[in-house]
Formats: sequence, structure tokens, C-alpha cells
Amino acid sequence: MVDSSIGRFFNVADFFANNYVTLLESVAIVFFVWVLEKALTTLVRLLSRKNPRGATVADLLASVIKYTSALVAVFMVLGAWGVSTGTLLAGAGILGLAISFGAQSLIEDIISGFFIIFEKQFAVGDIIEVGGFRGTVNSIGIRTTQIEDYNGDVKIVNNSDIRGALNTSANLSPAICDIGIAYGEKLENVEKIIREALPQIRERVPAIVEGPFYYGVQSLADSAVVLRIYAKTHEMKKYQVARDLNRAMKLLFDEHGIGVPFPQVVVHQGKPDE
Repeated sequence: MVDSSIGRFFNVADFFANNYVTLLESVAIVFFVWVLEKALTTLVRLLSRKNPRGATVADLLASVIKYTSALVAVFMVLGAWGVSTGTLLAGAGILGLAISFGAQSLIEDIISGFFIIFEKQFAVGDIIEVGGFRGTVNSIGIRTTQIEDYNGDVKIVNNSDIRGALNTSANLSPAICDIGIAYGEKLENVEKIIREALPQIRERVPAIVEGPFYYGVQSLADSAVVLRIYAKTHEMKKYQVARDLNRAMKLLFDEHGIGVPFPQVVVHQGKPDE
């Protein structure tokens, strides 16, 4: 049936009959390389768990293994079909030359990716800011880096375009609470109450890594004396820690009857001319 219809135009039946061994060999090569690539990738990720920055290196090595495996599979399949090694190497040389002229941005991305990893500019899980976009690094590939912001939006940036990245995860981040008291409050008494309560606040806010500390009078505002409480925590938790500090200070002031003043406006009314 195949010979009398499709086969007579494309010789499909003859092709499979004469080359089924080579076809099976090609399928076996692709399957073997695929299994080897998955095994190497899994091994790299398992070994990288012992390193704090292992996820970053694992992503890069996984990209290298994937592209290398694909290239090896292509060469092996072509070799199975009788293409000589010399021809393959010559073709690879011509392809490499063409890439060097026509894909300079690709080469820049790859080189930049290696520099990002080995210079430890940032790692997977770090919070960075690139070109005004701030988010968490999801992955660092051989060509691109994926960054996810707080809204869940993912930005894919070519590695060569990452310049002047701000890594806010390199050190602990500050969490600041500025709270005002009325000018009529006795400042020394309020400061004593705050200092005595700081250890308890530390227990209530376990995300605090260093502090909290009382830094003193931050400013003399129009309606209040503004006091500053300062703590350090991890970048991902700094906003929540600031909220927790605000809550703890409000509860503390309520407990001791310390008023948090509202904005006030003093109006001076002139006397009418007699």
C-alpha cells in the first residue's frame, strides 16, 4: 500500500527499508544523550546544594550542559549517517566564524553570564535592581537572567545588558520606625520607656536580626517630636519588620498613656481696631 501510493513519489518505504538500522541508531543516540544530559544536570544540582550560592552555579552549568548535549547529539547523528569527521569539524569552524561575526551579542551574553557567576555579583534568590526594575533573581542562564518583582511580573534581561546592578541582598537591610510624641510629653521619661521595652520588642518580632535600637530624636516636626527606632533584617522582610515596629511602638505608647499627636494648626486672630 505504501509502495503504491506515497512510496512511489517519495520512496518512503525504500528509505525505511534501506536505512532502518541507521534510523534506530540515531534514535538511540538522541535518547542516550538526553538521558546523559538529565543525569548530569541532576548531579550538578545535588552537588551544588552544599554551596550557599550553589543554585546560581547549577543554573549556569545546566545551561552549558543542555547546549553542549544538543551539539554533541547533532554531531553523533550526522556521523551515524556517514558524514565524515573532517567535514563536521570544517562545518563547525565555518559556523563558529559566522557566529563570531553575526552573533556578537550572543557571545557577550555568555561571557557576561560567566563574569556574573564568578565575580559573585549576585546569585539566585538575591534582590537586585536593574534599570529601575527591582525584584528577586529567579535564575541565571547562559544567556539571560530572570528577575521577578513583588507583583509576580518576570523580566528577562540579557546578561550583557546588566550594568550597574544594585544588589540589596548583599548585607542586612534597615527597618525604620519614626514615631512622634507631643511636645508636652517629658522626653526623658519616654526615652526610658522605649529603651526598657526594646528587648521585649525583639522577642515579639523574630525577623529582626540586629536591634532594635533607639536612635534618638530624628526631627522636630510642626506638631510632634519624631523619635527613631532602627533595626536590621533580611531584605525580603524589611517592610514587614517596619510594620511590626510601628505596631509595637503604638501599643507601647497606648500602654503608658503617651499620646501620638495629630497635626495642629495655630491660628492667631488680630484684635479689631478700636
